[in-house]
Amino acid sequence: MAAAEEVTATPNTTANESVFIADDYIYDEDYEDEMCNTSSLLEFVKVSSPLFLSTVAVLGLLGNGLVVVIVLKYEKVKFLTNALILNLAASDLLFAAALPFWAYYDAWGWALGDCACKLVSFVFDVGFCSSGLILITMTIQRHVAVLNPLSGLASAAGVHSLLASILMWAASVLMSVPAVILTTVVEQTGQSHCEYDDSASGLWGIYQQNVLFVLISGVFLFCYPQILCRLLRPSARRRKNKTLKLIFTLMLVFFVGWAPYNVTHFLKSLRFWPHTPVDSETVAARCASHNHLDFAFHLSKLLAFSHCSLNPVLYVFVGSKFKSHLKKMMRCQRHDDGDGGGPNRRVITSLSSGDDLCV
Repeated sequence: MAAAEEVTATPNTTANESVFIADDYIYDEDYEDEMCNTSSLLEFVKVSSPLFLSTVAVLGLLGNGLVVVIVLKYEKVKFLTNALILNLAASDLLFAAALPFWAYYDAWGWALGDCACKLVSFVFDVGFCSSGLILITMTIQRHVAVLNPLSGLASAAGVHSLLASILMWAASVLMSVPAVILTTVVEQTGQSHCEYDDSASGLWGIYQQNVLFVLISGVFLFCYPQILCRLLRPSARRRKNKTLKLIFTLMLVFFVGWAPYNVTHFLKSLRFWPHTPVDSETVAARCASHNHLDFAFHLSKLLAFSHCSLNPVLYVFVGSKFKSHLKKMMRCQRHDDGDGGGPNRRVITSLSSGDDLCV
């Protein structure tokens, strides 16, 4: 962006306005792009964001779509663990579906109107919130299963599984309603932007994400040390808990991926708060700091958004059951391609090996 234009101070400047005063210049914090030169960042975003987010979206849609098919085909969804994995895949599908819109937005601005802005923001928030709530539920369920295996939550199924799914999605929708109410299309510097309509709304959106991430992190840090201590006891050393390994990996990837994003997003939110007038040297130093933070935020955003495409990969490399089901599906597909398949084709299970055979 171009440097700030020279303006003159007026008696009508209110106490609520956040300004930088440098010699004969007044710098308004609400128009930081006009105050600092962000051209290098904008060029970097225009190149990196569309390419990366489009790739993540394609991989996320294909991978999580495959997870949904495999869970529905080979697992009993009535069990809470399987229902949670299915819900997590559906959540990642929602999140991935919104990424192409943000990729286009980063490159060319928002050109789809106000309704689409609200809808895409809502879908994006639902995907993020539901993913976090599902991982919290997964962790708590595993925590109970290890520390109190006789509890009903450890083997929850049927109506309890359905009820848990409904509650998580209902909570996610409610948490995402502000995205519909507070986001709008704003014209700035000759380009349309899909964003919160004022500073207070922007702070609400940022801190809501921060609070949810802190809650997820708290559950993670509370539950897994206790689970680890229990599994390291001599009486439990031989116990294999592959489901726990998968859920721990999913939770860890979510934590590592979203931590830098939430930290940098919180630091960026400090710009919305009032600042005292400063001199030109401080303005220059603050601009340099802001540019570094903006670069860090963009990179952390790309890392965080990639989580929806990483989860299916984790199912393959960490989840042995999922890997086995994928092999069965591919084996059946090869049989179908080899002899044309047919309506009489069936899948039976060998009593000796337990493997599925296509006949």
